[in-house]
Amino acid sequence: MTVHRRGITKNSESSAIEKKIKRGNAQRQASSWKDNVTIPIMILLATGLVSWMYYTWTDDRIQTLVSRGELLTQARVFTVDCSEDYKKYKVFPGCTPTKCGRAVSDIVVTLEEAQKLRRLAEQGLSLAGSDGGASILDLHSGALSMGKQFVNVYRYFKDQIRDVFTEEDFQLYSDVRGRIQMAIAETFGLDSSQMYLTKPTFFSGINSSSAKTTHDEYWHPHIDKETYGSFDYTSLLYLSDYGVDFGGGRFVFMDSSSNKTVEPRAGRVSFFSSGSENLHHVEKVTWGTRFAITVSFTCDPDYAIDNPSLP
Repeated sequence: MTVHRRGITKNSESSAIEKKIKRGNAQRQASSWKDNVTIPIMILLATGLVSWMYYTWTDDRIQTLVSRGELLTQARVFTVDCSEDYKKYKVFPGCTPTKCGRAVSDIVVTLEEAQKLRRLAEQGLSLAGSDGGASILDLHSGALSMGKQFVNVYRYFKDQIRDVFTEEDFQLYSDVRGRIQMAIAETFGLDSSQMYLTKPTFFSGINSSSAKTTHDEYWHPHIDKETYGSFDYTSLLYLSDYGVDFGGGRFVFMDSSSNKTVEPRAGRVSFFSSGSENLHHVEKVTWGTRFAITVSFTCDPDYAIDNPSLP
């Protein structure tokens, strides 16, 4: 079933907010990261400039797009008007978004596969973890949260790494990534061969611990295309269940009329075009641990990354 939504009507207040978002993101993009290992955590960082919008909205303005209790037998697609964001970047025919929206599917990844990937995430994150409750593991760069900083898991745990990960783990990861790419291409009418995996792509484990650094503040609203110019499509594969394994932690699309949430379910894939038509944030986790994988795609081959390989 496809649900169509009118494009967002902008008033002077929302236009002012958008300008603030763009100004804040421009400043952040101008900053250079000295340590490549910290790049994946940026997807969890906030713009912070529109947080007040969320906290002043009431519960009667929240719509659940897909609940945890539902099991979708086909993708549920919600179309939205594309923003102007993509015009500021090089256009790649067959890939650059011309049809925008958001979609949720429970048939791309099986529950068994999600459970195996969760075990991979738990094993990797158990080697260290953030003091502030938002931990990441990037199999591509090797970035792993450790206390208030990051280490390269392949170098730091060199002698132990094959006791933690297997070739089968990495093959499953690559297979699932490929299926997510195909699902996005089919939904948005793209040539999948023109899409490329890009960074940051990583596992996350989030609990209710208080933030210790800005890296732990994952809950602020942000726009992926303005945070990372390379992003064109973003996806999340959930590895745990909302209301069963953790509380809070729903994914929230922030539209002018209401918030629209997706409740995580193990094996559920949520994906969307990365422009400002999909301003979003994640609710604070109140108990338990929320496990997920963020998988990002670009149309620009200059920003492509390879599948990870076990050293």
